[in-house]
Amino acid sequence: MLKLSESFFRRSPWVYPLLSLVVALSVWLGQPLLVRAISLGDIIRVIPSGIQVIQLANLSDKQEVAIGKQMNDQTITRQFRLYRGAELNQYVNQIGQRLAAQSGRTQIPYTYQIVEDKSVNAFATMGGFVYVTTGLMKTADNEAQLASVIGHETGHIVRRHLVNQLKEEATLQGVATLAKVNSNTIVNIGTTLALSRPHSRNAEYEADQAGITMMGKAGYAQSAAPAFMSKLLNQASTPTFLSTHPATADRVARLKQSVNPSMANGAGMDNASYKARIRSLS
Repeated sequence: MLKLSESFFRRSPWVYPLLSLVVALSVWLGQPLLVRAISLGDIIRVIPSGIQVIQLANLSDKQEVAIGKQMNDQTITRQFRLYRGAELNQYVNQIGQRLAAQSGRTQIPYTYQIVEDKSVNAFATMGGFVYVTTGLMKTADNEAQLASVIGHETGHIVRRHLVNQLKEEATLQGVATLAKVNSNTIVNIGTTLALSRPHSRNAEYEADQAGITMMGKAGYAQSAAPAFMSKLLNQASTPTFLSTHPATADRVARLKQSVNPSMANGAGMDNASYKARIRSLS
């Protein structure tokens, strides 16, 4: 059993590479290594491709994308079925890439996918993966409204909201204090958070603001964001992706205030053209 204080790690930066080397040698030699309770809550082991010790609080872009790919594999094989229409998938991806180019976080790849689900929903995992349901696409009146949701979910990735949630949840579950954790544990926790755990109120406001800013810079009509959220709020039943989110009416008001008058009208407002494009979803 090995116990080291956090101050020891701060004074001894060589400990991390040394610990990684010891673990690697132990696995190579086939000898068990018991390392427990290094009292620095941000250290976990993630194994996307080999063995390495990383700090979840300082997760690199490359590591985030690697975990996101594993979460995507789990999501599309166990949770949802991807919509296979190539033309509409390309269309959604083009909207997403147009927004991501204005996100301020362009150093990671972004992947936008449609999932077969009648519910009105959208979500993002980590490392650039965003999903919208066929139900949401059919509910939107035009491309700008769809872009407003895609921009919001992209905003969660830009602000690394799920990374922060994962850090908190891993610490609560005691995972973040272990020097050796199978990557499946981290992927399972992250996927569960993405699909069933709401973001904080502040995270939703941040994603709203990031999304509407991307819309304006990408040339989309910013007015479509509060308009679509108002439409969803007035439906008989609250859509899935809003039912767990905070204070929708307040968010609509904030979005209206965030609309830049010079960007209120723009691309994506042709209802007829959009409905004709997504007709194959019916």
